[in-house]
Amino acid sequence: MRSAKQFAVVLVTAPDMKTARKLAAAALKARLVACANIVPRIESHYWWKGKIENSSEILLLFKTTTPRLDALEKTILTNHPYDTAEFLALPLLGGNERYLTWLRKAVA
Repeated sequence: MRSAKQFAVVLVTAPDMKTARKLAAAALKARLVACANIVPRIESHYWWKGKIENSSEILLLFKTTTPRLDALEKTILTNHPYDTAEFLALPLLGGNERYLTWLRKAVA
């Protein structure tokens, strides 16, 4: 396994599949991510405006490089309907060398 410090996985939730697909397409077309996984039908429970809420959402997992994180965040927030959209970047510790090489080339 190879060190992957220059890569990140970004978590974003969306209210519906149409929005999730729009966000994935925008990130991919701008070459900000190599891959966007869409995980349908998650149930989110969270604090919002002083009380516990819950809703059905869609989870997106974006694979990208750390230099592209700022541009990706801007693209997501610009195209997202939530006023406080989730955007969490998780650093990678390691990964398969062939996959990381592909990821780097796809985001270039």
